[in-house]
Amino acid sequence: MHLVVLADELLQEELLATGVSPGVQLSWVRQPHELQEYPRADAYFDLLFDHRSERVELLQQLLPSTIIVASMEQPAAMFPSFTRLNAWPGFLQRRIAELSGVGERAPQQVRQIFEALGRQVEWVPDQAGFVAARVVAMIINEAYFALAEGVSSKEDIDTAMKAGVNYPYGPFEWTKKIGAARVYSLLAQLSTTQPRYMPAALLQQEAADN
Repeated sequence: MHLVVLADELLQEELLATGVSPGVQLSWVRQPHELQEYPRADAYFDLLFDHRSERVELLQQLLPSTIIVASMEQPAAMFPSFTRLNAWPGFLQRRIAELSGVGERAPQQVRQIFEALGRQVEWVPDQAGFVAARVVAMIINEAYFALAEGVSSKEDIDTAMKAGVNYPYGPFEWTKKIGAARVYSLLAQLSTTQPRYMPAALLQQEAADN
């Protein structure tokens, strides 16, 4: 099985965290156009995916191979030939992969790819944020509300969350890894139909500054 993966160093490390089965060949690239240097691979991962039309068109040229994209904001209905993956930093190193949409490939084929990467597959509804990322985005948002109210410092809130609920990162550490703009973008989209996701003003400011 040949898998071609577009990722940065952090996401590469996380994807490898659960091990790789014998017989799997992994090719790593850092730029989108480099994916096309490996024709006829079994699957292509775009862990740095953006939603611009030219990116979608580039990936569509790699069909009928399986295309797996890290798309948190847009449902798979926007690009029905692809499978969506929750690949925010911190989530990709888990042994459970959150997926939605199966494109033109059978679910069993996608499952086999992730099993070869040491993961179980959890198919979730095709909606923005999947499940786990929605929860973490809300926790991050509440942490920014608490910061604005003077409840505590970023450092103390991070320490409390890690010690109290055993999270791998505190909410502000997680924001730094994911990117404030990405967290804000997801919350802003969700808030258009569900006001409880309205982003905190401090988070919006940090997203604009970065």
